[in-house]
Amino acid sequence: MSNILRRGRLEAAQDEEILRYTSSMEADRWIFNADILVDLAHTVMLKEQGIIKEEDCSKILSGLLKIREEGMEKLDFSYEDIHISLESRLIDMVGEDVGGRMHSGRSRNDEVATCIRLTLREELLGLLEEIFALRETLVTLAEKHTQTLMPGFTHLQHAQPTTLAHHLCAHESALGRDFDRVQDAFSRVNLCPLGAAAFASTGFNLNRKRTQELLGFEGLLENSMDAVSSRDFLIECASVFSNLMINLSRMAEELVIWSSSEFGFIELDDMYASTSSIMPQKKNPDAAELMRGKTGVAVGALMSLLTICKGLPLSYNRDLQEATPNIWRSAETVRASVRVMEGMVRTMKVHTDVLSSQSVTGFTTATELADTLVRETGIPFRTAHQIVGMLAKEREKPTMERIDSAAEVVLGESLSSRGLTEKMVKEALNPVSNINRRKIAGGPAPEEMKHYISKRQAEFELNAQEITTLKDIMDSAFENLFSVVEEYRKI
Repeated sequence: MSNILRRGRLEAAQDEEILRYTSSMEADRWIFNADILVDLAHTVMLKEQGIIKEEDCSKILSGLLKIREEGMEKLDFSYEDIHISLESRLIDMVGEDVGGRMHSGRSRNDEVATCIRLTLREELLGLLEEIFALRETLVTLAEKHTQTLMPGFTHLQHAQPTTLAHHLCAHESALGRDFDRVQDAFSRVNLCPLGAAAFASTGFNLNRKRTQELLGFEGLLENSMDAVSSRDFLIECASVFSNLMINLSRMAEELVIWSSSEFGFIELDDMYASTSSIMPQKKNPDAAELMRGKTGVAVGALMSLLTICKGLPLSYNRDLQEATPNIWRSAETVRASVRVMEGMVRTMKVHTDVLSSQSVTGFTTATELADTLVRETGIPFRTAHQIVGMLAKEREKPTMERIDSAAEVVLGESLSSRGLTEKMVKEALNPVSNINRRKIAGGPAPEEMKHYISKRQAEFELNAQEITTLKDIMDSAFENLFSVVEEYRKI
């Protein structure tokens, strides 16, 4: 049997159906580059520890670089995973007496766990950059619309006047927490399991700290059993992805609603729309609708991971092979969705006139009128709520005369007798006055929104530096790895 893995213990070759059923080669496309990096780092460490000879190290490193240059398509897809296929290719190139030494002190269990973490680390870093760009776009747009009136909603009913800036920054705030969650998850992904071997470590004198440093990991997963069998970092990332995707889906839902004829608040750029095959007038918000639907990919991946991991005894079990395709699908979908949302927000046309006219539809200033009654006449808020509620039931514009009439019913006296004036009522019904009065922390008043935006921009500078630092650490580690590889390859 030519299969370098099965030829010792197993006699029968797998038939085509079993091979397809058990193979992870297609999903392993995600970790091809990571696998090469892990092999390079492990080989360098083996040489430095005196476990393999210098000349063998040189040949192995040269072979690995050649495989990297050739790409994954040159590998034999009849193997059950990329690790054995890659090792087999190396042995074909340099011979088993040399290539067969690369796997010393290592198992596929710690190898794959390291590859997954390396690849996922790159995905998380890319996602941080993409969330950052979306948040910047939202705040940039908000800065232009601190005085753009619009109706605020509860239960999708007109509630109180607010501004477009206030609404956009509500979404940005949620995305800011998603950014923080990705950062937190990154710190737990960025730990190195390499050297744990199958689960009980190894009798070879490995230097785990060295491979950790060569691969740019922040620290080690010390317990070798935990290192190979835990996939809680996948569950955590899938949860973070699901939360982010749900926030994006909520935004997408609003873009769908806002672009409808009934609302007319915005128009999406043609790039993010489609038309009908039969109705030529249609402009459908397809990208936003698909984003709502693709939320199921992220949520489904989380549910799959939870189900796969829930009953596994220590340590490694082959069930875990099914975990990684779920995280890759989720990561790919979520990252694309963040990018698409950023494009939709950046290019959409805002109909400020419609937003402004709708800001008072549905008696949205009722709360401020009730507050004014409390402030100016000294009546309890609940009494003011009853009076204004009676006015709302009439579905006519509140006037001083109607307010006094309602107050006579509720209080037995008019509010004009308590000092309420027509001017006070007029101001209370003015949406601009409503907004300007709401200047406490987090409110929609333009001055408060400018303060909020200024704080966010300062936070963005810090976030940008954090991303740059993470990238620099990894880039520096890989530059060092390839520098050492080049040095040892020429021995």
